[in-house]
Amino acid sequence: MYQKLLKKIHGKDPKQAGIVKTWARASMISPDMIGFTFGVHNGKDFISVKISEEMVGHRLGEFAMTRKFLRHGGKLQRAVEEKKGNKER
Repeated sequence: MYQKLLKKIHGKDPKQAGIVKTWARASMISPDMIGFTFGVHNGKDFISVKISEEMVGHRLGEFAMTRKFLRHGGKLQRAVEEKKGNKER
């Protein structure tokens, strides 16, 4: 746990706190954080992560992916998708 992160949320109401921005992806989620929404930095943007009971014990970075999956394939994949689209019509 990062003490600075806990100081940011200490004494605040989760509903009125808004998004708490952080770069501390390695921070362990504690029971004190339940209900808060954190903006976890993924290297480019802040990803909103709402903390629930199931997340306690995990790290913040696990819920803010750093890579964006587009899809597999290239020209061949597009050709297959176009054929599927034509059959549905």
